[in-house]
Amino acid sequence: MMNCEDAKPLLDSFADGELDLVNHVQFEAHLDECLSCDHTYRNTNALKNALSNDELYFKAPAELRMRIRSSLEETTHQSPWSGLLKWRWMPTMAAAVIVVVALFSSLAILRPSGKSEELLANEMVSAHVRSLMLDHATDVISTDQHTVKPWFEGKLDFSPPVVDLAQQGYTLIGGRLDYLGGRPVAALVYQRRQHLINVFIYPAQDQNTDGSVSTRQGFNVIHWTKSGMTFWAVSDLNTAELQDFTHLLQSS
Repeated sequence: MMNCEDAKPLLDSFADGELDLVNHVQFEAHLDECLSCDHTYRNTNALKNALSNDELYFKAPAELRMRIRSSLEETTHQSPWSGLLKWRWMPTMAAAVIVVVALFSSLAILRPSGKSEELLANEMVSAHVRSLMLDHATDVISTDQHTVKPWFEGKLDFSPPVVDLAQQGYTLIGGRLDYLGGRPVAALVYQRRQHLINVFIYPAQDQNTDGSVSTRQGFNVIHWTKSGMTFWAVSDLNTAELQDFTHLLQSS
């Protein structure tokens, strides 16, 4: 059985899909049992996905290209020692650029606006799919809101609102911890017939907003903020019923 000490050196290789079959299976089994390593992996994977997104890259304008060429022509007349000194600083500069890009990506996820909100919405869908594939929709299984809500105490730095909507046809089946947008979040799980609904909740940085509706990878996503909390509802439930569900949550 793999422990945390064994798992940590393999984290990057697992995220890149480079582990052999035996280590891959053992690492997955360890993530199912270790919340700390699972959170670290989710954070690493989220940052990797954010940095690989095409929206973070752009083509330099022609004016910048001309300025660089002009600068290169000027350096051809300088002493060869000056070029050597510049090359000595290249590793440090490259490391600084990587750190800045990583920080920018993390901040973009934590404070979604415009294109960065697109990245966060995709991350929510990925978390929804992951919970279904790993058969790990809930950490606490209960239809009682008074059981689910206290379970989060001491595990998060906020108290998520938990609403019982069974009479309206949306049954609470439990909750779990997840790691999205660079921070731990609460995930409430509801069921409508055979459809599961993940509701991701964490403190909001914006004022109250109405629900924005979108479809990604075949899943419907509704995002809104209310009473200092951000909500993301994700499901393969049809749009009309998912909107009905979110309206019930917002009015509770």
